[in-house]
Amino acid sequence: MTDTARVDSAPGTVLVIDDDETNRYILTSWLTRAGHTVVGAADGTEGLALLADPRGRLPEAAVIDVQLPDMSGFEVCERIKADARTAYLPVIHVSAVAVNTEDHTEGLRRGADAYLDQPIDPDEFLATVTAALRYARARRRAELLTLRLAALNRATLDVYRAVGFPSFTTAATGGAATLMSAPATAVLLSPQGQPVHSHAPGPHAPPLSLPAGPELLDRLAASAVGGDTGIEVARIPGARWRALLPLDPIRGDVLLVVARTKRNRPPVCVAVPADAARTTDERELLRQLVSAIALALEALRTFNEEHALALALQRTFLPDRLPSVPGVSLAVRYRPASDHAEIGGDFYEALETPAGLLLAIGDVAGHSLVAATVMGEIRHALRAYALEGHPPHHVLERLDAFLAHTRPGLTVTLALALVEPDGGRIHIANAGHIPPLLLGPDGTARYLPEHGPLLGLGLPHPPAHVHPTVPGSRLLLITDGLVEVRTQDLDDSLAAFRESTLAGPGELEALCDFLLHSFGENKEDDIALLALHLDGPRDTAR
Repeated sequence: MTDTARVDSAPGTVLVIDDDETNRYILTSWLTRAGHTVVGAADGTEGLALLADPRGRLPEAAVIDVQLPDMSGFEVCERIKADARTAYLPVIHVSAVAVNTEDHTEGLRRGADAYLDQPIDPDEFLATVTAALRYARARRRAELLTLRLAALNRATLDVYRAVGFPSFTTAATGGAATLMSAPATAVLLSPQGQPVHSHAPGPHAPPLSLPAGPELLDRLAASAVGGDTGIEVARIPGARWRALLPLDPIRGDVLLVVARTKRNRPPVCVAVPADAARTTDERELLRQLVSAIALALEALRTFNEEHALALALQRTFLPDRLPSVPGVSLAVRYRPASDHAEIGGDFYEALETPAGLLLAIGDVAGHSLVAATVMGEIRHALRAYALEGHPPHHVLERLDAFLAHTRPGLTVTLALALVEPDGGRIHIANAGHIPPLLLGPDGTARYLPEHGPLLGLGLPHPPAHVHPTVPGSRLLLITDGLVEVRTQDLDDSLAAFRESTLAGPGELEALCDFLLHSFGENKEDDIALLALHLDGPRDTAR
């Protein structure tokens, strides 16, 4: 006999409703000798009251005499089946009077699960009770399994869509507690290498973080999979569990599931009270959840590693310092996307050319390692073309041809600002980028909106637009990550940004910090801000 069959056929609590004390005594004796626990009632009202008492434990079956003094056994059965709390309860009718076919038919039609005529054979009676219990338990187990499969699906989705390790830990530990309807403990190693001991007191309760030593994961893994890959389930005695995790709130024996997705990678350990997963189905559900947790954590760990590598690569593509140019002050702010977002292709450049100081800011379409790589290629090509002395719009045309040849299908926005050596004029050539913002020393601020097509479309680029400037003027070049808000029109965002620049500090570094704090928090895109201040006339005889 399987474990499940043994559990289904085990003795249970049986309600016996019979007004005849002798009959009730005989039935109770048979049931008690067979290992059942018996709750007795002398009439229908008393029996229904026992079932309605929220303090009492509901029986698993009811044996009801058909003829009772206050109501018929048929009516008692109908009331039991009409109540959602007791609808699952199997009812066995017994009768020494209502024994014909019509009585049997009416009893079964009104909800009974079995009907026995007295005198009853003890073995047949006990076998009928066992069969009723077995059927009711199997049905309840199937219903519970359906609910738990839905809970498994929800928990699996939660761990896979968790953003960041804290929310992942909450989803993993809380999902195990909800799935097993019991307290749950998870011991995990964060992508940053920190061991975390998380405990959920029960279903839907917020998990708590507890101290964890660096050797804990290895000690737990040794109880199951060692250093190999796979997933194993082990029953850990309560005393040993307390020795392993003295601070863990679970008491008594625990069921520990350990999963390792790759050899010598940190395992995932999840534990629940042993009584919470007694059947094969329950243990298999827990195994599946822990397997999903391990795979999701490995994906999160891999993403963090690749993201850190991509950010390091992205930073190598950006200037390590700004040029020092007499008569001009420069400031830059660059903030990569948040840790859980893909890297973007924002970039900036500032270099001295034969025609003056050239500032550039751009954005490669997309968020990926490819975007960052293209960003590096465009920036290096930009430097080469600018140092050859080409005017800004010719630089854009050459970059357009370069992009079409090397990366067909990709597009790039790029704004160029060439400051003449004496600082008296600025040439703006813009390939579909956010317009530069020019701040005058008189307290005015206006965008320089003239622009041409994006790079990568193979379209001609108009000559640069020339704007006169005076000492004290400031120029801001930004990427859309600083001002773009999904729920707000871009024109409104740009207007708010312009007003903030007028209200912000006059000193360039302080202004950059102010704008980054005002507009750059909780953004999911890279942010670049390149700022220029014209201090005064420059000595061009160098």
